[in-house]
Amino acid sequence: MRTLFRITKTELSTLFFSPIAWLILIIFTFQAGMTYADVYSDVIRYQALGYNLSGITSRLFSNYNGVFSKMLDNLYLYIPLLTMGLMSREFYSGSIKLLFSSPVTNKQIIFGKYLAMIIYALILIAILSIYIIFTAFAIKNIDLPQLLSGLLGVFLVTCTYAAIGLFMSCLTSYQVVAAIGTLALLTVLNFIKEVGQNMEFVREITYWLSISGRSSTLLDGLICSEDVLYFIIVITLFLTLSILKLGSERKRHKPYVVLFRYASVIIIALLLGYISSRPQFMSFYDTTETKINTLTPNSQEVMKKLTGGLTITTYVNILEDNYWRAMPDRRKYDFEEFEKYVRFKPETEIKYVYYYHPCYNPYMDRRYPGLTPEQRVQEICKVMEWDTAMFLTPEQINRQIDLSGEGYRLVRVIERENGQKSFLRFYEDIRRTPTESEFTAALKRLVTKPPKVAFLTGHGERNVDGAGERDYGAFVRDLTFRYSLPNQGFDVTLLRLDEQKKIPEDIDILVIAEPRTVLAPEELTKIKEYIDRGGNMILSGEPYRQHIMNPLLSFLGLEFMPGILVQPSKDFTADLIFGNITEAAAQSSKGYQKLWRGKYKITMPGAVGIKILEEKEFKVTPLVTTNEEGAWNELETTDFIDNRPICNSQVGEEERTIPVVVELTRRVGEKEQRIFVWGDADCIGNGELTTSREGVKSSNFSLITNSFGDLSYGEFPVDTSRPRPSDDKAYIGEGSEIWLKLLFMGLLPGILVFISLRMWWFRKSR
Repeated sequence: MRTLFRITKTELSTLFFSPIAWLILIIFTFQAGMTYADVYSDVIRYQALGYNLSGITSRLFSNYNGVFSKMLDNLYLYIPLLTMGLMSREFYSGSIKLLFSSPVTNKQIIFGKYLAMIIYALILIAILSIYIIFTAFAIKNIDLPQLLSGLLGVFLVTCTYAAIGLFMSCLTSYQVVAAIGTLALLTVLNFIKEVGQNMEFVREITYWLSISGRSSTLLDGLICSEDVLYFIIVITLFLTLSILKLGSERKRHKPYVVLFRYASVIIIALLLGYISSRPQFMSFYDTTETKINTLTPNSQEVMKKLTGGLTITTYVNILEDNYWRAMPDRRKYDFEEFEKYVRFKPETEIKYVYYYHPCYNPYMDRRYPGLTPEQRVQEICKVMEWDTAMFLTPEQINRQIDLSGEGYRLVRVIERENGQKSFLRFYEDIRRTPTESEFTAALKRLVTKPPKVAFLTGHGERNVDGAGERDYGAFVRDLTFRYSLPNQGFDVTLLRLDEQKKIPEDIDILVIAEPRTVLAPEELTKIKEYIDRGGNMILSGEPYRQHIMNPLLSFLGLEFMPGILVQPSKDFTADLIFGNITEAAAQSSKGYQKLWRGKYKITMPGAVGIKILEEKEFKVTPLVTTNEEGAWNELETTDFIDNRPICNSQVGEEERTIPVVVELTRRVGEKEQRIFVWGDADCIGNGELTTSREGVKSSNFSLITNSFGDLSYGEFPVDTSRPRPSDDKAYIGEGSEIWLKLLFMGLLPGILVFISLRMWWFRKSR
């Protein structure tokens, strides 16, 4: 060990008596300080502007423009300059012969020099630690464990680069060649994951070999055994190759012996890497405060209930628009979509089935007009260099599974070994892929009875299959809409009361959306029976049809007020109501609380007020109300385009707060019955859900998710929300930006400049 430490000491002396090591330290400190000062200045400005800040720790260090991320980008250039002379200098000067003739082993030489680089890496970590210590006093509740994970990532990357640079330095006596070779090898390791992605085993090896993105999980606060072992294996690999190279220089061997040794080391490293990347052998530790890198507790609870085998099969139609997302060369990226779930169930089997089948795809029709499906497949495969034999024909796929209900779009089928199945879809929005909420909802359907929602029909109610502005097709039936009821875990059906003796027992939620004709007495009786047995409901009405809904509301002690609610404004018609979330609603659920804090509105184009006639057995809670001033129940004006309504107190019009959405609750047996009454049916129609008004901060869809969430007792949609990080306040105020820059871009680098000059003077004087 003494010999090893003596080599380390000598290497450190050589390193720090050269200007390169000091120059890199100074530049590293300056760039880190510049990045930190810039990002912290942004935080100060955002806070001064009144923005709600959270996750300041990540913003300062881990984000794409954070200190850790920026410094890792620069290490790619710094380390080759440090390592280029580790062994090249010995070969060039001839001192390697003295080492070979002395009682020093190859391992001692390599490990001694590498230990010097580890010490240098620790100095870099110490510099970064200065910013962490400062941040601990400069912001509220710093997320220290995440930063320690990030430091580990920076340290491991630095050590890996150093090991690679040391090996390249063993290959040549020219330092510049060693530096260029190190840069070239690092470039290869960054881009090798794109090689061989169409071949399964090769894909696993090249993807594992890639160093690109390896540290990102550590920077984000997730310590993964695969990533840590990757760095350890790669470091060990290149140190071993360096030792073998010195051995071949010290004692000549036959070429096939040298080749066998190199190949054995590389194969063992690749084998260990492949094993460490298997889900069954991986372990994780999420260091972040809110466990942002891990499934939420609700999702974890679902995974615990998923006993037995689980298979996720992705069906890919090459004639559909999203097919490219799951092609063989994209599988590793696609796996990232459900990596968090496989972490909790590593035995999950992942399959892909490729086929072609005619489907709705206007882009494909324009691109290949007049061609048959088979000809289109041949054209695509010709361009992409794919084998047409990998795609099942329409007849073959239809024998395997019926995807007609999915429109033959890209879809995943999640199946338990007991035969239960659930669909996980892709959506027509910017993100396209499922979030944790949709993924968990699909899984939860396999372990929990999904709520069955029945929409009443037969009286001109809203069309749940239509695409018109008044229709409900978007949130009820549209499988390409992320937030539709089926994609959030609900079963949906239609119900005609004239075809039923009573409302079926398996109906969990009944929706009556603006009937346009009067319900027959026997139908009212069936609904009354459903209410009496504790059924959950949503009732919605519209102006001028109060007489149709009021017989129903009388069972609840409510009525729709005559007339129409108005809220005159400069930019919109008077009958457009901007409903306010009440404080009582905010106290009832986290969803409403978010809307209440954010001062979101529920827009209602034509609404009626809800009047409480008598407190029956129900507790009535207003959830959405009109403004206290500037809004009233209009009893005279009906034309709001040509006429401007005026509040006429003589006919009973009065500016006051009027409920437009109320919740009724009571105990029925062992459960709580919940009924929602909405004074507007248009507010959740296709038109209103897709309308954006300038200057209006609305969130009508939240009314749907919150209502159906309450009606299903929180089972669906699955709540995957997380608490906000508590590091949400900067203690340094405006005007401090210049002092931050002076400290981190002037003082700290200046201290290093002073120390380096002091050492240079000391060496010169000797």
